[in-house]
Amino acid sequence: MIDKSNQHSFQRLRLNLRQLEVFLATARSGSTRAAADRIARSQSAASTSLAELEAVLGEELFDRIGRRLLLNENGRALLPKAQALVEQAAEVQALFTDEHAAPLRVAASFTIGEYLLPGLVTQWTQRHPKSQIHLRIGNTSEVIAAVAALDVDVGFVEGSQTHSDLVVRPWLDDEMVIVAAPGHSLANRCATPLQLADATWVLREHGSGTRQITDEWLLTNLGQVRVGFELGSTEAIKRVVATSDGLGCLSRYAVEQSVADGHLVELQTRLPRASRKLAIVLHREKRLGRATTDFLAHCSAAKQHNAS
Repeated sequence: MIDKSNQHSFQRLRLNLRQLEVFLATARSGSTRAAADRIARSQSAASTSLAELEAVLGEELFDRIGRRLLLNENGRALLPKAQALVEQAAEVQALFTDEHAAPLRVAASFTIGEYLLPGLVTQWTQRHPKSQIHLRIGNTSEVIAAVAALDVDVGFVEGSQTHSDLVVRPWLDDEMVIVAAPGHSLANRCATPLQLADATWVLREHGSGTRQITDEWLLTNLGQVRVGFELGSTEAIKRVVATSDGLGCLSRYAVEQSVADGHLVELQTRLPRASRKLAIVLHREKRLGRATTDFLAHCSAAKQHNAS
């Protein structure tokens, strides 16, 4: 027996997933030509789908600036809901196949992306060989921007920066340490605040979570910091510090192997400990798919292991 009320509700549904797919691709690429390339359709078909969607909704979703299409307030309101619907449709499509839906998109700041997540991702793919993870690494500001724009499913950050569209979940405890070359004049002694204030420092760039806490910690306790180098890579900082008289301030996770290998030494100081929370960031309006939920549970298990 057919339920007439349900039949009428289906007839009233005038938008479709293809239109939403074109909308999402256009939002990311800025034009229907680039959107068509992303989803393997002709430009005319993509333009038609977008026009049909705007007609169905009765609102324009983009500001037309020359040949560029930029999301307006209507488009920004639709974006997370459209993303959720298309992702759910992909999960349904993959339900009775051996393949998972789209790869899990993860963004992480440098310390997490280079020293913590590689092992976790390796363990995950060993247990879930058909579940792919695309990992993007940048500084904390870049990760937050990617999560807020729905370019990634989940972000991992070091700094306290946030965004009104995001939810922040505490993850791991971390500690900042000061490192130097083994032959540095301050190695094998307790460095005083005056000696540290007179030293040359090799630090991360502004916008990174590591630089944010470094500035707060050192400036509060030393009064001044003489920055000799600002580098956008933790590995580059470690190499410069290991071959110069500069001091570095980095996460313990980032330097523990280099200290164990004898390439760097951790300086003993009279400064108070500089601890911080590493965090997971998620979009408030994004529905978490099964892969994202399971991966976060996998990472939370690592948190419990770390605490034990």
